[in-house]
Amino acid sequence: MSRKLDSPVQTQMAVALFKGPMTGEYPGSKRVEGKQPAGRRRVYVQTETGCVFGMELDRGDSAHTVKRRLQIALNVPTDESSLTFGDLVLKNDLSAVRNDSPLLLTRNLMHRSSSTPCLSPTGRDLQQRDWSSPVEILGNSDWFAGTKQVVKDIKKAIKMGVDPIPVHSGLGGAYYFRNTRGDSVAIVKPTDEEPFAPNNPKGFVGKALGQPGLKRSVRVGETGFREVAAYLLDKDHSANVPPTALVKITHSIFNINDGVNGNKPQKKRLVSKIASCQQFIKHDFDASDHGTSSFPVAAVHRIGILDIRILNTDRHAGNLLVRKLDGVGRFGQVDLIPIDHGLCLPECLEDPYFEWIHWPQASIPFSDDELDYIEKLNPVEECEMLRRELPMIREACLRVLVLCTIFLKESAAYGLCLAEIGEMMTREFRSGEEEPSELEVICMEARRMVAEREVPSPKVDVGVEEFLFDIDSEDYVTRIASPFGNGSGHGRSLLSKLEESIEEEEESEGEEQQVLASLPPSKHIPSVEKLSMSLKTTSLGEKNFQKYVGAKTENVHMANTSSGHRSANEQLPASMSFVKLADMNEDDWTLFLEKFQDLLYPAFAKQKSVTLGQRQRLRLGTSCQF
Repeated sequence: MSRKLDSPVQTQMAVALFKGPMTGEYPGSKRVEGKQPAGRRRVYVQTETGCVFGMELDRGDSAHTVKRRLQIALNVPTDESSLTFGDLVLKNDLSAVRNDSPLLLTRNLMHRSSSTPCLSPTGRDLQQRDWSSPVEILGNSDWFAGTKQVVKDIKKAIKMGVDPIPVHSGLGGAYYFRNTRGDSVAIVKPTDEEPFAPNNPKGFVGKALGQPGLKRSVRVGETGFREVAAYLLDKDHSANVPPTALVKITHSIFNINDGVNGNKPQKKRLVSKIASCQQFIKHDFDASDHGTSSFPVAAVHRIGILDIRILNTDRHAGNLLVRKLDGVGRFGQVDLIPIDHGLCLPECLEDPYFEWIHWPQASIPFSDDELDYIEKLNPVEECEMLRRELPMIREACLRVLVLCTIFLKESAAYGLCLAEIGEMMTREFRSGEEEPSELEVICMEARRMVAEREVPSPKVDVGVEEFLFDIDSEDYVTRIASPFGNGSGHGRSLLSKLEESIEEEEESEGEEQQVLASLPPSKHIPSVEKLSMSLKTTSLGEKNFQKYVGAKTENVHMANTSSGHRSANEQLPASMSFVKLADMNEDDWTLFLEKFQDLLYPAFAKQKSVTLGQRQRLRLGTSCQF
């Protein structure tokens, strides 16, 4: 049994511990941002319940040092906890941790129980013990120059007593921070107030940071860096994503829940949070309040291009802001500003949601400038940039970015329009069941081809130490890995969808053959019929979920550490995931991308033939209306 966490003695110990090493005291920190003594780094350690501690590390400090300091402050054992940095579980070496990096301290899965004390004190005590500046950007890159002025405005307003305003809409906690004039300048979303997060102010609680969230492929507490990633990936500010950065921010407005039931404390105190901070953009309304016919084609295309690259699973009308353009000759003209990108870059292929997919602008071909923009996209360079600016980002997210960017580049070069590309990425519901998208079907076939090329050999763990991450969930289901990495080992039959598509292919065979005939001959590109038949014969099992609760299965690495850590990629709960990408080693991933690209052109030809058939039927029906 641990001692009481609200003990005055323990409180003094924690303040003494963290007040000393911090770079300054709030309010009025004299620290110069971005300047650190040689060999020293500042990090922010966040517990799985949202508590944030800032500390400075010397060159010789290790993960054990950090956990020891936290053990004294939290008054709970940290020996059976993990200090993680994105995919990495930090042992002794902290060389991968950069200045201003956020770290996460979690209880190991097999050592957590209902009687185990949480790795956080109650909201009455240690939450307010951050003595640094009230707002600090995590990182000092030139990418965040726009956000730095916003942060300065927020600091001045806080000192003058201008309080932020809570946002009452949405499922998560969000706050409008204002300048000294009272104007909103930023929207701040704390990571521990997301839906299902421990300190969610709207009753949607029940999970620790790092567990599966609103989308199973996006973990609780990780939507913030995705907001930043979307801004960083908006090359040349093409889609108008507002400047966004991760910040450590301290204010009494933030929510802290006491206990597992999400009860709110009676008295507000200063609380430090890690949050996304996005510049507030003045606008007139959102897309749900305005007819879409007036939206510029170029603006719709720019946003659609970004959504495809980042596999946005939540592009609805409410997160497309509409701003009227004033001036001579601009009557009725508007511009679009995309926001809320926390559910992009999932850890595996997901079903995206594209509000624009049925807008008429999406069926208009790309312009030459847009095609040139797409052609110049380089997913490899973008991944390197994200690793530099957001070192906590997971490799699984980066592989989704690479795959979707390649898909966009190849489909645009082939001549598909935005709507056709979006349709190929979107799943369908048939007979009450969700079927994989055309993109997922191609990926499943590519994985099958990679599996056939592999020579059976003793199981080798490749890079397991780099992907260890604890995650536990009451409905976690251990799975048997399939050659397709669908994450469930069930076999949801591929694809009643494909059986139906084969019948449709036979009906439209003549029309499709004309389109295919225009393709250059290639030995490496199978026909659409062969692609469908090869998928039809794959062994994905019957249409039911085979659950192996607690079973010891192949390809699940349980014995890599004494505490039974599992790879983060192995611990994603069973969900509607047909294709996983992160479970491939580098060689298989490279081969997979080659096979994937080989399979694209037959699929594009099929999509074109379907679109042409739909247009012909539409014209025929229209011409008969008098």
